Amino acid sequence: MSTLLSRHVFKGSETSTPSQIGDRSTSDVVVRIRTEDGRDDRLYCHSQILIEKSKYFADRLSENWPTCQILDSRNCVDVYCQESEFDHHVSVLRLFYIIVDGLVDDLWHGVKNAIGILQVAVKLGCPQIITACVNYLEAVPWEESEEEEILKIIPRLGSQVEPILARLLPVNHSSIMAIFLSTIRFATSSPLPIMNDLKSSAQEQLEYMLTEDDDAPLLTADDEIKSEVKECVKRLYGRFNNLLEALLSEVELSSDGGKMQSFQRLLSDLSWACQILTKLEIMRELVCNWMDASDKIVKAVKQARPTTELIETKLRVVEVAAKILEAIGYGTVILPTAKRLHMVKVWLPFVRVAKPVIDSATTTGDDAPTLKMDSELWQSLESTFVSIILALPSVEQAEILTEWLENEHIQYPDLTEAFEKR
Repeated sequence: MSTLLSRHVFKGSETSTPSQIGDRSTSDVVVRIRTEDGRDDRLYCHSQILIEKSKYFADRLSENWPTCQILDSRNCVDVYCQESEFDHHVSVLRLFYIIVDGLVDDLWHGVKNAIGILQVAVKLGCPQIITACVNYLEAVPWEESEEEEILKIIPRLGSQVEPILARLLPVNHSSIMAIFLSTIRFATSSPLPIMNDLKSSAQEQLEYMLTEDDDAPLLTADDEIKSEVKECVKRLYGRFNNLLEALLSEVELSSDGGKMQSFQRLLSDLSWACQILTKLEIMRELVCNWMDASDKIVKAVKQARPTTELIETKLRVVEVAAKILEAIGYGTVILPTAKRLHMVKVWLPFVRVAKPVIDSATTTGDDAPTLKMDSELWQSLESTFVSIILALPSVEQAEILTEWLENEHIQYPDLTEAFEKR
């Protein structure tokens, strides 16, 4: 223990000579720390400090205590404890000599030790040490094992140590709601590029808040949440549609590199939004909007000037289209036959031409994009097309399958399964 632990100045007393625990020349009290196993250690202390710092010692050394032991011509106070608590009792006595007004920061030697000291401080009625322990434990990080010990011990110590548990208390619904609403608004916004990493973190946090695993989700999706999410995605899609119209008005898409980058970012945001909307079971509006704009989206990409950047744009388009088509193909969103057929006729030709281009794209070179492809994307999209086709009337099925067999890109998507089930 630091030498600081052994010094204390009597303030307001007749002497300003520092007293030191274990200083027999100035000690007037012996504290005997005793265990059931027979351990019996003596610490030479000072009554003024003990009375000032501890209710237990103040009571034992008062005139109201019926008996008074004498040892070495000094008052003697016994303190009984378990062997595992012995060192913590010694630490508390030493802390009497340095803690003034609860101010101490670096003498706890870790969370586990502080918990032990705190238990003794509560037992002996030591308000300054309790305050110092609470301040320390409330402020420092905990390991998982330490948190378990805190949850087991602290609730038994009374209201004075409750601040320690504040970080473990459940957040009330209104607070979580406020966090969610602020986060969804930011996650669906278009901030400056320098804030893109922060926006990605916000999107990840929203997914976590709505995810059910071994624990319940942080937030239950009620009508207010669904309404706000739909409104935020509506604004997001509005910005996407406005940019799409602007790009279509240009002779060559990509003549403005900034617009192309903005287009890619909005596509990425829509892809993420599909995941949130699917969790909340409110995909319909986005599916319908994307369906209405499908011809324009394909046209905009086709008229673009070929660049390595365009390949990434195509991939982002495919990612969103795959999630929209999945919602249609597996009955999440129910659409009439004509609209389902239209989606197949628009997106089947697009993806079968886009796939070899994207697959063959190189990511070497300073100007080439780094494509992060989901390895299951194409397989999932293929299965979705099969599901949609099989749900169409047989005449439309036959037309699609005939066109597929005659197409040079017959390798993808492989519609054999749909063909076999006819």
